[in-house]
Amino acid sequence: MRRYDRRDLGLLLLRLGAGGVLAAHGTQKLFGWFGGHGVEGTGQFMESVGYAPGKASATASGLAETGGGTLLALGLATPAAGAAAAGAMAGAAAVHTPNGFFNQSGGYEYAATLGLTAAGLAITGPGRLSLDHALGHAVNRGWMIPAAFAGTAAVTAAVIGARARRLRQAKESEQDPLFDEDFME
Repeated sequence: MRRYDRRDLGLLLLRLGAGGVLAAHGTQKLFGWFGGHGVEGTGQFMESVGYAPGKASATASGLAETGGGTLLALGLATPAAGAAAAGAMAGAAAVHTPNGFFNQSGGYEYAATLGLTAAGLAITGPGRLSLDHALGHAVNRGWMIPAAFAGTAAVTAAVIGARARRLRQAKESEQDPLFDEDFME
């Protein structure tokens, strides 16, 4: 008979909680469930905050949240699941950073908490009450952790960097001219 200890139960609870929230949040983007706006509405929002093309950005973030969250909750492919969810939350945090830390002011607190929880689970592992454990950790090997985070970090940095450039260019094009044209004549 197998004995599970409190760490296994704690990891299960963390996975179910964080994974469930991430999956639900992603389904808002993808399907419009739970009061979400679906790919179309979320795509318009993504465009408005600098992620372009909006529909592709909505789909990518929705898949990372839904897929990563579901896999985290199941404890399957935990390194890839946690890294994908953490990358999606880094993108969300970038949107909320100008509002400060706390969520009540529109800050990045919530996104950071979900992202760090997902990253922590990816590194720690799912525990024995998981599909990874049941399948002999076939998709949860030690080498997969740095590989998943390296790949996710590269994509996330490129996406957030492109967003920052778009926002900077938009701001520069909105600036008032240095000299009044009437003055120059």
